[in-house]
Amino acid sequence: MGKLLVVGGLIIAGIGMLVMLGVPVGRLPGDITVRRGNFTFYFPLATSIIASILLTLLLALLRR
Repeated sequence: MGKLLVVGGLIIAGIGMLVMLGVPVGRLPGDITVRRGNFTFYFPLATSIIASILLTLLLALLRR
């Protein structure tokens, strides 16, 4: 459990560094945005898929 918390913290810190450097985390080309009048719907499809792949690889490496 301790390793998982440390790795989770490092991942969050890494994402924070990317945001500070100006990398558009969360606004990828596959994300869906619908704007109509004063209503905006945002569904991060591509971001979710990439996050899922990265977390799957990371957890597979930690289990070994």
